[in-house]
This record gives sequence, structure tokens and C-alpha cells, in this order.
Amino acid sequence: MERPSLEINLPDAHEEGKLYVVDSLNNLNKLNVCPDESQHALDEEENTGGTGENTAGSNIRNQCLFFVTFILTLIISLALVSFVIFLIIQTRNKMDQISRRLIAEKKTIEELKKMNNMILKHLNQSGIKE
Repeated sequence: MERPSLEINLPDAHEEGKLYVVDSLNNLNKLNVCPDESQHALDEEENTGGTGENTAGSNIRNQCLFFVTFILTLIISLALVSFVIFLIIQTRNKMDQISRRLIAEKKTIEELKKMNNMILKHLNQSGIKE
């Protein structure tokens, strides 16, 4: 009797089963080792054939984003430093004005003291006593 063709196809089916098991183990290992985002990136890399085109575009995009963020940070820092310098200058001008006023008031007080002393001397000399 002839052997059925099923017996001949069994080794091929056995090989396909081995490949399926290995592929399933690889997928399970990816799920356990890589987080979801990394798994998504790995799946995309497998879909692109592993050429790395996606990662190169992602790296350029990340570098541009970093550069733009860096430039914006520098501009904001420059604006803040300029504002602080402006506030320091304004405060210094106000302090100068206040010190000038205090000096003027001190001179006025000294003049009033001199006038008071002169009046007291004049009153003492004229002999008017209370």
C-alpha cells in the first residue's frame, strides 16, 4: 500500500510549528522586556525592515525640539535678566532721590536749629523773662 501524503507533510508542519513557537516566544519576550512605547517602536522598525528610517527622523525631530526649547529658554532668561536689571536701575534712582531729599531736609532742620538758637540768644539778651 501507498503511504498517505499526510505522513510526508508532517515534517513541514512540524517545522512551521517550531517557527510559530519561536515567534510567539519572541513576541512574549518583547512584551515582558519592553514597555508599550518601546514595543510600538520595535513593531514599526520590524515593519520598515529595520532600516532605522523612523529612528533617524525621530532623532532629528527630537534635536529640533531640543534646539527650539533651548532657544526659547535663552530668550526668556534674557528677558528676565533685562527686567531685573531695569528694576535695579529704577530702585537705585529712587534711592538717590530719597537720599537727596533726606540731605535737603537735614539742611533745613539744621537751619531751623540755628534760627531757634539765635532767637533764644536774642530773647535772653533782651531780658524778657517769663
